Amino acid sequence: MKLRSRKSNDDPEINLIPLIDVALLLVIFFMLSSTFMQEGRLKIELPQASMVPTGKQKTDPLVVSVTQSGGYRVNDRELVNSSADTLRAAIVEVAGANREMQVTVRADARSTHQSVISVLDVLGKLGFQRIRFATTEDTQPAK
Repeated sequence: MKLRSRKSNDDPEINLIPLIDVALLLVIFFMLSSTFMQEGRLKIELPQASMVPTGKQKTDPLVVSVTQSGGYRVNDRELVNSSADTLRAAIVEVAGANREMQVTVRADARSTHQSVISVLDVLGKLGFQRIRFATTEDTQPAK
């Protein structure tokens, strides 16, 4: 009876395919869970005015931004759609029951008039009275 040795002539292998799959899944997960839009990258061109108020506030204001395409942001948080109900819910979430807080509307100079009026309509229906518009200083000299 001839017995063969159990030694195999095959070299051991390391299968890298599962490692690559896990690495790609981690990359996809981190790409989807990170935020890419930041306020500094959002291009909003503010309208110009001759005087810009310089007073400091005691509390954090409520800031509603209107983009050129008609989208809304409430305190640097972009809304999922441009409906009045979504805007109302986001404002109520930030402001709570405080209707005395100052609201700043930052509308892009190229945004539609309807988008700005929709913001004012929602703020008015919620009972806000201290509303101001953000502008940039006029670079042209006064006549």
